Amino acid sequence: MAQANPFSLQGKTALVAGASRGIGQAVAEGLARAGARTILAARSVKALERIAASLREEGCQAVPLEMDIASRASRLAAAEAAGGVDILINVAGTNVRKNFADFTPEEYDRLLNTNLTGIFELTQAVGRGMIERGRGGKIIMIGSLTSILGVPYVTVYTVTKAALAGLTRSLAAEWGQYGIQVNCIAPGFILTDLNREMWQPQHMQDWLKATQPNPRMGTPGDIAPLATFLSSTGADYITGQVITVDGGLSSSCMWPFRPAQ
Repeated sequence: MAQANPFSLQGKTALVAGASRGIGQAVAEGLARAGARTILAARSVKALERIAASLREEGCQAVPLEMDIASRASRLAAAEAAGGVDILINVAGTNVRKNFADFTPEEYDRLLNTNLTGIFELTQAVGRGMIERGRGGKIIMIGSLTSILGVPYVTVYTVTKAALAGLTRSLAAEWGQYGIQVNCIAPGFILTDLNREMWQPQHMQDWLKATQPNPRMGTPGDIAPLATFLSSTGADYITGQVITVDGGLSSSCMWPFRPAQ
């Protein structure tokens, strides 16, 4: 008897929060190409419409959905509009880089609301639907290296991303009984529009090459395959994990020593 493809997402509906660019766009495209009916959610409707139209031209199922993750009314309305969701990918987020002592209360509130509270409430709403439907589901958080490591000048961002790692573990324990797997992807240094300028100086590129086993910058396309796998039945026995995609940075220590030839 032929076995079903454990990596196919045919018959599944996926909601990607933050799908208008970068990692979110790459993940949404990966899910759609794996067969999922993919709902692309973000504030930038025109970008979503363009991406969704391109995917439909490939024969994929993709629909745009306007959602501002920082707005409680918007995220709850989006969760309702999405209907029955089998796969939720939480990508939406923002960052502010500065000295810890200089963060303002307004910046703190904005980062917490966008990166954590918004994700919390969207996951709560979508997860409640998964439980009620009784068909299980997949929830994937997009964390960061700061989910597991301390990095200077991004302390408030780190608060939110470390919290997503904790939320992943707790939800995996609580919702496993409903057939829902919850995991977190922790990307390393991935070049996107949000950090492109920061990586322009040569000394930043030189530091990465000397520090990371895989010396190149990551791309959104390096994250999408893992998100697609974790969304599939092939990952049914994987839950509560924080998985780094970082060129080996968090697991290895490079040094300038070279043995004599």
